[in-house]
Amino acid sequence: MGELKRTTLPFTAIIGLGNLKLALILNGVNPLIGGVLISGPKGTGKTTVVRALADLLPEVEVVVDCQFGCNPNTPDLLCEECRTRVSNGTILESFKRKMRVVNLPLSTTEDRLIGALDIELVLQEGIRALKPGILAEAHQNVLYVDEVNLLPDHLVDDLLDAAATKINTIEREGISISHPSNFVLIGTMNPEEGELRPQLLDRFALHVAVGSNYSIEERMELVRRNLEFERNPEKFRTEWLNEQIELEKRILRAKEILETVELDDANLRAIAMACDALEVDGVRPDIVISKTAITHAAFQGRSKVILEDMKLASQLALSHRTRRGGLLEPPSSDDIDRAITRAIEVSKKNDRRKSPTEVPKEEEKATEKGERRSGGRFGRQSSFAQYERQEAKKNSGKNKESYGRSH
Repeated sequence: MGELKRTTLPFTAIIGLGNLKLALILNGVNPLIGGVLISGPKGTGKTTVVRALADLLPEVEVVVDCQFGCNPNTPDLLCEECRTRVSNGTILESFKRKMRVVNLPLSTTEDRLIGALDIELVLQEGIRALKPGILAEAHQNVLYVDEVNLLPDHLVDDLLDAAATKINTIEREGISISHPSNFVLIGTMNPEEGELRPQLLDRFALHVAVGSNYSIEERMELVRRNLEFERNPEKFRTEWLNEQIELEKRILRAKEILETVELDDANLRAIAMACDALEVDGVRPDIVISKTAITHAAFQGRSKVILEDMKLASQLALSHRTRRGGLLEPPSSDDIDRAITRAIEVSKKNDRRKSPTEVPKEEEKATEKGERRSGGRFGRQSSFAQYERQEAKKNSGKNKESYGRSH
């Protein structure tokens, strides 16, 4: 049975939620950004916005008769059958289709998620014996998980594997079959219902926290539009058709110039210094900020990344990141703005400090040379950072003592 098609509220008719709508649009322009995590209380329009995004998603190229929807332009992500055809000298025929929003229900089973395998048919027909799951449907599409923080752990593990490798592998009775699964991961969650596992949290490139901070006039207009839409969905969608078309054209123009947008070394250095100063874990945040800043510049029709692009990208990419191995909470909005602004100033002066919090030469007499003021002006207060260092030394000493006693 086919899935019933929902009639959705037009994306451009949704009131407010500016940062969320922009984060979703940027992922539509550049799926390589990697997705969005949307957090907020119930009734704030999280699901409505994601479903409305489907109308604006661009087209992708798909191999004809491929059950996994392979893209002929990405030879590294072809299924076994498509690779065999290419190695035999066959030119893969393709067609274009729009990206879709594929839903992952919380009630799904593991076989439905990763795919089912008939062992007897595998021996006879090979990969054709695989019944594709949701991860196969999600290839070159958007994978949407509502209430992602409530997803069972065993499904989270499968999702993490596919998100990390862009490949889904099904193993049964010593037989293994793989296929591409490269998707844009979008999840929504209500923080009141539980936290998200750190491993999955890190897989979301961007994060937007939404609330219900509407003015009285905005709330009235929101209700008015919903009533009009429910009364006559098709008429309402027709009234907003021109705005939808204009936004879709803008997304397509951004995709066309995306590869030509320049992120110079000074700005790249500033991104690295800001992430270092904020002590975010890993290097993935640096990569996400760079991709997002380039994409935002393209969406604004610019050929070069500027401070505005970097500030926005940093806010979206860092607000959910763990810091100092999980000891510190994610940076605040003010911390992020100060860090990237200061990093730009340092970078433009050709200052070769490793981070904007490193003490410059003129201050070496007052402080230890090259000291890095972690958690000071860009994070928690310096006294808090000092307390953390002292606690770490105490714990380290205790660990050494216990290790000695046990050995």
